[in-house]
Amino acid sequence: MYLRRKPLRVIVIFEFRRLIDTNACSRVIRGKRKILIYGTCVKDEHPEVLKKFIEDRVPLAVCLEWEHMNMVGFKLATMMKSCMLEEVTVLTVDGSPHCVQLHMMVEECRKLIPGTRINHYVIHKGEVIEISDKAVKTARYLSKVEKLIRTR
Repeated sequence: MYLRRKPLRVIVIFEFRRLIDTNACSRVIRGKRKILIYGTCVKDEHPEVLKKFIEDRVPLAVCLEWEHMNMVGFKLATMMKSCMLEEVTVLTVDGSPHCVQLHMMVEECRKLIPGTRINHYVIHKGEVIEISDKAVKTARYLSKVEKLIRTR
């Protein structure tokens, strides 16, 4: 006996908005003027943390394994300038080399478009840790990191 099956329908729903795919002066961004840039893995690994950071910010996902930081940085700088953003918050997992680049890229954008408040956070073993811009800048220079390690 032959059973007739319904055709399989696959629907792909993006649960996040990618920064690179977002209009640089989107209506929603102009309305809030605060964005959250988060590493895409945060959504899967720490959804409870992500939920807390979204409250009054427009969440925009970035994975620097997908896009080059120069492309994302140019888009972010355009957003900062054209929407006159008040705040950019970055949330990533700690220890990812791609996520470290995301923090560094945002600091580069700050140089181009001064005046926007920048907040950096990482998630380490489930705990959210605020990171200073000085730590982000220091992480760029391995010689400085090495000197800090040696002076312990």
